[in-house]
Amino acid sequence: MPRLAIAPEVHSDLGALASPAREEAVVSLRRFLRGATSAPHPERVRNTRDPRVATMRLTDRHRGVVVRQRDVYWMLTVQPDAEAWSYAQRHRFAVNAAAGMAEIWDAAALESVEPALRRAAGSAARRLFAHVCDTDLLGLGIDTWLLPLVRLMASETALDAVEPLIPESQFAPLSVLAAGGSIAEAWRALDACAAVPAGPIDVSDLGAALDRTPSRAVFVADAEELDHLLDRPQWCGFPYAVQYRIAYHDVHDGPVLVTGGAGTGKTVLALHRAAHLARTGGGRVLVVTFSQATAADLTAKLDLLVDDTRVRDRIEVGNVERLAHRVVAEAEGRPPLLVGPPDLASLWQEAAELYGTTHSPAFLLREWEQVILAQNLCTLQEYLSAARPGRGVDLDRGERAEVWRAIEHVTGRLRETGRRTLLQLATRASTLLGRTTGDLLDDAPGGEPYRHIVVDEAQDLHPAQWRLLRAAVPAGPDDLFIVGDPHQRVFDTRVALSSLGVKAETYRLTVSRRLPREILTWAVRLRGGGPVDGLVDGVTELAGFRAGQEGPRPVVREYVSPQAELAGLVTQVGEWLAEGVPARAVAVAARSAGLVRDVKAALREAGLAVRATPLHGLKGLEFRRVALIGVAEGVVPAPGSLTPAEEDPTARAHDLQRERGLLYMACTRATERLYVSYSGRASPFLPP
Repeated sequence: MPRLAIAPEVHSDLGALASPAREEAVVSLRRFLRGATSAPHPERVRNTRDPRVATMRLTDRHRGVVVRQRDVYWMLTVQPDAEAWSYAQRHRFAVNAAAGMAEIWDAAALESVEPALRRAAGSAARRLFAHVCDTDLLGLGIDTWLLPLVRLMASETALDAVEPLIPESQFAPLSVLAAGGSIAEAWRALDACAAVPAGPIDVSDLGAALDRTPSRAVFVADAEELDHLLDRPQWCGFPYAVQYRIAYHDVHDGPVLVTGGAGTGKTVLALHRAAHLARTGGGRVLVVTFSQATAADLTAKLDLLVDDTRVRDRIEVGNVERLAHRVVAEAEGRPPLLVGPPDLASLWQEAAELYGTTHSPAFLLREWEQVILAQNLCTLQEYLSAARPGRGVDLDRGERAEVWRAIEHVTGRLRETGRRTLLQLATRASTLLGRTTGDLLDDAPGGEPYRHIVVDEAQDLHPAQWRLLRAAVPAGPDDLFIVGDPHQRVFDTRVALSSLGVKAETYRLTVSRRLPREILTWAVRLRGGGPVDGLVDGVTELAGFRAGQEGPRPVVREYVSPQAELAGLVTQVGEWLAEGVPARAVAVAARSAGLVRDVKAALREAGLAVRATPLHGLKGLEFRRVALIGVAEGVVPAPGSLTPAEEDPTARAHDLQRERGLLYMACTRATERLYVSYSGRASPFLPP
């Protein structure tokens, strides 16, 4: 019987077909797997660059392109007849001699650029890879067919030009060497392209290479496995190599931290890891994310990824606030009462007036949250001797005592009324779990027995929340699996995990698979490419972060009035829906609640049922089309979110970076098109 491997392009190609054609193609593939007499059979194609390439008729007008070797059939794409024949003729296929994965080459396009490379090389004083010998290049898996072109390259621009035409396993080590890296660094870049360790490599064994390349091929043994693969989203069946390697690693010795820019696949990686732990681990898995909205999204995705109900039942999804609420409620026998933002603001105003402090209510609140709660300081003496990282105004002992009295007033008033803030609730829950974790793992009353916790959107967790998560799972193999991006921080939480006792093995993802290069480049200019702190020791850079695909540039439009801007938004959203984009794939966002209300009213009046939300509401989600409205001076950054410079210049700088991070996060939710508008003067954050 044939062994059929499906490439991810087949999944998307079949999904793009009209329903009758898709069903006909799938039926043909089922017949092929059964070996039926009516099954499609491979047909040779003339003038191919690889003699193993053939096509199989799947419908009256569509063919699948396959590479066949003995009983292995690797189906690469499903296209109309002419396009299928062209694809078969243009491409060649190989096994990387150093890493053992299967590779796809656009051979025709590479041949077409050779004359330009040769002309540029003729006038160059030095070739780009003159310092690397052929033996080292071949040892890194550089294909003998590519080597002559590599020798012609005179600049990194030439290498960048051929990047879309060659496999990532070829480009990655070459890019390191081109930037002056060592052979050892180039080997590490090649290793990062591998999903599984290679072992002994036979470059003539296509089947073994496909087994080592889960991002490019999934074997299906029968019609049931075929339908299971095709009926789920592509990310379920085809994790990228780095996602597969980290997510399906047998056992990590302790905590793992994965950082990466927008669109690098952190959340998908976290979901695959949660599924793997639920299948193979020793107990329940808690997936923690930013909000209830993102928790609902992750829940739906896990339902798609994990179809075994016994495994799925071992995974719980929620946020930190929900965990804290449940732990405290179970320990105290009643639901805890929370204080609302208006009442809390009134208490801080009262404290500032009552104790005659020279500091504003907002300053006192930040000092409480960012210093006292962050370090779990319980006494005045602890506060007097504590460091105050991130706070720009020095306080002497007398001023600290004054601040402490004001804070004691607020916390005392909260105790009197039996209310807590969310951070106080997390602190209380971590204290309770710290006393009883051992009992919880024995299914004793008082909480859920988690063996593994997977954390998404980790950059915005407060130290009090980290202490709760650390207390909710016993230290050991696979205890904490954490993903996040400090550049997308939308709250002012800047903490290295190591300072909280979480010593994590770290990985960094550098290629955005979701974002077009044009949106990413524009968003990075908006965000500013400087380093940021948080999660890791030291800082995180954007250097080396790149997109893997091209697309249209963001559209930025100026309007003469807010009314005209709303009318332009309605027109733009209407055009997207008329193009066939589903309403669920479109999102509109604004910085202020008032603008969001205006947007909802305008869309409702026009009969356009798409999501409208504050910028924060986009966090952790993605949409094909995103429109951001009201990105104007005086709106973004939100004036009320900025600390006065005269009160604390460092806090104000942090506030501005947080506001930039919020807008950057919102921009990078778009996978296809980004529309940004304003009336009046543009926000100072928008790139020129």
